[in-house]
Amino acid sequence: MTAATARIGPLTVMALDDAEGPHFDLREHLIPDATPEDWAAADAMDPGSLAPDGRWWLRFRSFAIRRGDSGPVTFVDAGIGPAGSLAADWTPVPGRLPDALAGAGIDAKDVTAIVLTHLHTDHIGWAVPSDSPFHNARVIVQKADVDAYVAAAAAATLNAAEEEDPFPRQNEVLLTPLRQQGRLQVIEGDVRLSPEVNIIATPGHTPGHQSVMVESGDESLLVTGDLLVHAVQLVRPELAYVFDLDAEMARRSRLSALERAASRGTVLGVSHLGTAWSRTEKG
Repeated sequence: MTAATARIGPLTVMALDDAEGPHFDLREHLIPDATPEDWAAADAMDPGSLAPDGRWWLRFRSFAIRRGDSGPVTFVDAGIGPAGSLAADWTPVPGRLPDALAGAGIDAKDVTAIVLTHLHTDHIGWAVPSDSPFHNARVIVQKADVDAYVAAAAAATLNAAEEEDPFPRQNEVLLTPLRQQGRLQVIEGDVRLSPEVNIIATPGHTPGHQSVMVESGDESLLVTGDLLVHAVQLVRPELAYVFDLDAEMARRSRLSALERAASRGTVLGVSHLGTAWSRTEKG
């Protein structure tokens, strides 16, 4: 394994940064039950997530899974997107993911599938059809997330006189165009994409949050999405993040996934930590 690449059997998994910058709120507000001792342990584990001024420094990271050196690519998450993306009001746009792809030797036409771990704006940017270089890729989303955003869009239409809520915009700019193009693949629960790649439902952060397990023989790697957002949740996996829509369900998903990862020695591919790869220890 190198800093940005892992080999799992016949597959190469590449971690690609779209952007980085400070979170808009203090980490102590966002994971409020963490103790000073928890933060100190997390900072020792992942010093790259702590800015010199003490702010939480976020990476916005996607993962490319490629068979061999030149085979088709499955992409996991699509970053924050260009300057005008839905994430522009809180993330350091524009993202640089297209350049990162080119630097990794990946042509956009090689991407045949994009798995979105969930539909928050910092994970969908380059999958939005109006901005996406991936014109032929199918986009794979859990039904529970699709249902939530479609319902939110309908509610916003009924309450049009109220202040606009950004929540339903995913339906307008992402889901509806993909559906019209025949590129939206809606799944329910665990789905195997290939002999080595399995989508695993890990709900809680959003209703349809999903993670991606890559495995071959005794080797395995779990792309976590926002199953965990900071190393403090590796120190104490029970710690809740305030933007989990169902904190208890997210906790159960995280504990189950990390326990299984620890028992197998699974590498974690993490979206927002200072390093792309992490592990959790059993017990």
